[in-house]
Amino acid sequence: MAILKASDIRKLTPEERQKRYHELSLQLIKYRSKVLAGGELENPGLIKEIRRTMARIKTVEHEDYLKSLNNE
Repeated sequence: MAILKASDIRKLTPEERQKRYHELSLQLIKYRSKVLAGGELENPGLIKEIRRTMARIKTVEHEDYLKSLNNE
């Protein structure tokens, strides 16, 4: 799965963001379990990038939430 930039995340609908977040969390679980089982990842920095992308998604969701509060 490609790592998303904040500008790309903002273009997604809230449903698409939730779907991507869920996919990333499943991928993170898979990679972490592989490492815990003693395996090696081809790209060890991938776990860090997945976590960062998940944080970006949550940040954009929070920004949208704050915008909705200001518009009320």
